[in-house]
Amino acid sequence: MTSILNIAAYKFVDINDRDDLRAAATEQALALDIRGTILLAPEGINLFLAGSETGIRGFIAWMRADARFADIFCKESWCEVQPFRRFFVKLKNEIIRMNHPTIRPLAGRAPGVAPKTLKRWLDQGHDDSGKPVVMLDTRNAFEVDYGTFTGAIDWRITKFTEFPEAVAQHKAELADKTVVSFCTGGIRCEKGAILMHEMGLDNVMQLEGGILQYFEDVGGDHYTGDCFVFDGREALSPDLKARSQHASAWACEDPDLEDKLQRLSAQTA
Repeated sequence: MTSILNIAAYKFVDINDRDDLRAAATEQALALDIRGTILLAPEGINLFLAGSETGIRGFIAWMRADARFADIFCKESWCEVQPFRRFFVKLKNEIIRMNHPTIRPLAGRAPGVAPKTLKRWLDQGHDDSGKPVVMLDTRNAFEVDYGTFTGAIDWRITKFTEFPEAVAQHKAELADKTVVSFCTGGIRCEKGAILMHEMGLDNVMQLEGGILQYFEDVGGDHYTGDCFVFDGREALSPDLKARSQHASAWACEDPDLEDKLQRLSAQTA
């Protein structure tokens, strides 16, 4: 029985009322028995939440009543037990930290490629113009070790703030290829693709919706392993099932695990 609905979503949008929004979101989440994490920054919102289907859909309906979040898109998956122990709203300087304040997705996104189009490119070995396609993993090394696209570039970064320097060191290797940057849900590869465009690589695209959207739309073709997620499920397989169906045990086995995941998430974001 898969009774818990998990959602992951983000949106780059100006937010200048974070304290009020945190209070309102907390009130809604507690009333609907929702757990997970919301990050609020001046540049936008990033959230990972889980609860009953009624509770989650009610929370998203409440969010979308705010014009800023009316079109927020949520990636969904299901599990048997609640993967979070608590609910947090955290105020951050960036919802995904790069330490490059000039990179502002609000000013315009980098080009994106839909999962089904990417699969077709990978099937045929090139994009529609005949250029070779290379996959660039923008995640941290420990996440990549759970699984990644077959043959993907992995610079073994330990946190996303190392990504700009890695691009500078490897920029020449990406020339004359179509580079598809990807991450778990789309947020890191979106910022990463914009950075690479600003650094003179005009052949970079972002995978729309990240690995999780690819799993939902395509499955596991051209992907090896699982996808790490920052909650008690640990990782998801290409059919969006938890690595372990005993996620309820994680809090008992290690009551500090959620705090550890929060710290890892903070290093990532």
